[in-house]
Amino acid sequence: MKAEPVCVSSPPALIFVLDLLLGAFVLNLVLQPLVEPDLGWHLRAGLDLVAQGWRLPDTDPYSHTMPDWHWVEHAWLTDGLLALIYRALEPSGGLGLIAFFGGVTALAWWIAAGVALVHRTYRLVALVASLWVALPFLGARTQLISLLGVAVVLTIWSRMQRGQRQWVWALPPLFLVWANLHGGFTAGLFIITVLLSLSFLARVCIEWKIVQAPRDESVLSWDAIRLYTIALIVSLAVTFLNPYGWRLYVEIYESLTDHFMIDTLREWQPVSFQGWAGRAYGFYLLGLIGLMAGWYRRVEPVRWVLLALMLGLSLLHWRNVTLFLIVSLPLVAELCAAAADSLLRCVPVLRSHAPGAVFVLSIVAATALYGLGTEHLEHVWQSGRTPEVYFERTEYPIEAVRWIRSHRDETGTRLYNDYSYGGFLLWQLPGERIFIDGRMPAWRIKDRWIFHDYVDLNREDAPQLAVLDRYGVDWAMIPRGGALAAALGAHSAWKNVYADAKVVIVRRQS
Repeated sequence: MKAEPVCVSSPPALIFVLDLLLGAFVLNLVLQPLVEPDLGWHLRAGLDLVAQGWRLPDTDPYSHTMPDWHWVEHAWLTDGLLALIYRALEPSGGLGLIAFFGGVTALAWWIAAGVALVHRTYRLVALVASLWVALPFLGARTQLISLLGVAVVLTIWSRMQRGQRQWVWALPPLFLVWANLHGGFTAGLFIITVLLSLSFLARVCIEWKIVQAPRDESVLSWDAIRLYTIALIVSLAVTFLNPYGWRLYVEIYESLTDHFMIDTLREWQPVSFQGWAGRAYGFYLLGLIGLMAGWYRRVEPVRWVLLALMLGLSLLHWRNVTLFLIVSLPLVAELCAAAADSLLRCVPVLRSHAPGAVFVLSIVAATALYGLGTEHLEHVWQSGRTPEVYFERTEYPIEAVRWIRSHRDETGTRLYNDYSYGGFLLWQLPGERIFIDGRMPAWRIKDRWIFHDYVDLNREDAPQLAVLDRYGVDWAMIPRGGALAAALGAHSAWKNVYADAKVVIVRRQS
């Protein structure tokens, strides 16, 4: 299908201005401050990896609770790239990280939208809507690498459907790199397997004349299916070319099947349409349904099943919402174009006054962009240029970190820290071994189940202080006002040595 212009009678320069304004919206959305909890440990792991000549540790070097755990870091290459960017741009390394993740995000959404053969403006409109919904999931997250990979997979698939078979051989090198950048490469293998299986079934239905209804999507020939199958097998094989070999799959499987972690962490919870993130996603789904009801008349069984499957997975776990946003993005762009075309045909005055309509849309976009102001981008700049100053306005305990740096003799040797502080402390206090961080929810060695113990320790009704004894903890950094802070503050064996509006630091009496 040939891409159609927004309006044939609109001056290209005017449409270009509208596109620039939409692009500014995209830029505003993809650039986010460095507040992701896991960024700290990814950056620390990368800095140490580069410093040690790219030699990966055999066991966990960052915790005193699980130092014998054979840590498999499925994003080791991303960690190294982050470290190289951070070191190359010091003292403004944070800006480099923001640009990296912003670029990955923009590229992922742009490539996914490019599957839709419609004018650039419609793709940008779909981009802005999708990124706005994805906003709670953006930032310095390594998962964005996998969303970029999924977008590339969708592009290769669309090329294959259009008969460009040579594109299939882009899959093996893609997965070779992807398997070392992020463990989400398994999502790419899953999507390819689903598309291939659906194409096989569709081809069988055609050949055996089981279903003879007209279709609006191309179905791969038997030769293309065989070629795609070979490429998939090769892609699967090359994913074993990573520093951990088959252990990478074991680690991913154990993480995805840890029921306690899935039941406890919010990102694994089913989607709730309460709160800003849930309502935004709900409005997106309602908008998509409305567009489909009004302007979607195509028969595309493979696309239907893939979208339904991804929608179900997104409703099952919060972390899959962005996956559905990427997969559905081409359809949203196509429906925006169909809706606009229908409006122009139904309201002739719009077609005859197209330049004025585009001008009004540009004014609306400019006004909305002006309404956003510069405060967000100022936060982004400050978090990258002077992160310690920026962290003062966040929940991260940068003030306590500064106190620790100058009062190390007043602390202990085995730290307890809140789960959300672990990565941050590894970044800000190099060499300090932490209690827990975002890597460790599924880690378990016999009766040492660190995340389970952490949850027991932080029970609001009765914190299990014996956990601290079990791990030999002699000092702790605790969010102020919680049950654990109150319990240790009232305990004779513990003494407050520091407090501010965010945290208290306590030390065990000798």
